[in-house]
Amino acid sequence: MRQYPILRLGLVGGGPGSFIGPVHRMAACLDARFTLVAGAFSRDADKSRTQAMAWGVEPARAYDGIEAMLAGEAAREDGIQAVAIATPNHSHFAIAKAALEAGLPVICDKPMTATLDEAEALAPIVATNGGPFALTYTYTGYAMIREARARIAAGAIGRVRKIMVDYPQGWLSEAIEDSNQQASWRTDPDRAGQGGAIGDIGVHAFQLAEYVTSLRVTDLVADLPRVVPGRRLDDDCNILLRFAGNVPGVLTASQISTGERNGLRLRVYGEKGGIEWDHNAPGDLTLLWPDARTEILHSGGPDLDETAQAATRLPSGHPEGFIEAFATLYSDFADAISGDRSKADGLLPGITDGLRSMRFVDLAVRSNAARGWLPFPGETQ
Repeated sequence: MRQYPILRLGLVGGGPGSFIGPVHRMAACLDARFTLVAGAFSRDADKSRTQAMAWGVEPARAYDGIEAMLAGEAAREDGIQAVAIATPNHSHFAIAKAALEAGLPVICDKPMTATLDEAEALAPIVATNGGPFALTYTYTGYAMIREARARIAAGAIGRVRKIMVDYPQGWLSEAIEDSNQQASWRTDPDRAGQGGAIGDIGVHAFQLAEYVTSLRVTDLVADLPRVVPGRRLDDDCNILLRFAGNVPGVLTASQISTGERNGLRLRVYGEKGGIEWDHNAPGDLTLLWPDARTEILHSGGPDLDETAQAATRLPSGHPEGFIEAFATLYSDFADAISGDRSKADGLLPGITDGLRSMRFVDLAVRSNAARGWLPFPGETQ
């Protein structure tokens, strides 16, 4: 097994009350590819130091912003070698820009930025600075998602005929913005950007559909209601898609589906058969055949594609989940930093995924306003 150095990571975000910050920390360290040595965990210096001590980071390496962290770490011989971004959407662009221009690789939570204009401004910065830039589209790290991708590419189900992706949640089925920190910023256009549910989870569904099938969306028509009274952003999404080759698709994403937890589900149907993946059983991949057979593949099996095997840490029958999938992306990111791009290329979401996802959000918002079909920029049937 090839040995890699453990990379020193600086995290922006993840202070008290954060959901995704601790996930980044656990995932980054799971495979011993990174160690968290510094962070701007909060804009409040005291809170940043408190979080640092809770995570075993030297208090002197707890900062109150990206600029202070970059300056402080640049002055050290053991300074950070990469930056992770786990803050609300509106701050992603400025943090990523500063880190990239300082010559550091960046791994950023999705969506890439708050607006399409910011995404398009970030792309040339990534290209100019050349360092790896990755996005944590978590579900692409699951072994059986990578197995589905490999099987579709190999023609196992024949030409793709239909794509369906559903992502129901219920945690915003009531107006909890005033009492819940996560709800507060995710429903605020000044911090979340132009999309609510579509920007928070709709981009996951969109990116997953394109990732697994390798087909790009060419047109869409979107209905983005605000179901809970008083909401300023969409909390429910219903979108018809048209993929390259005139392949029809359906995407639903909802945060007001009462009683739902995190029920992401992808179904792809081809001329020869179908493939289904459900986040409620992420270690399984279901194959549907026209002779009435249903075949279930399990993660950890010896006959799976090498990309699926590389994303599995335990023997078959031992469940792996969200943190492990997240950690797979961090391991891919570490591979890219170390120069081993053979594993990361095509598997690790990056600037292209970020741009397409922001164009998807922008297009869906405009389609909802126009009440009609709109073409995806730059794509033709």
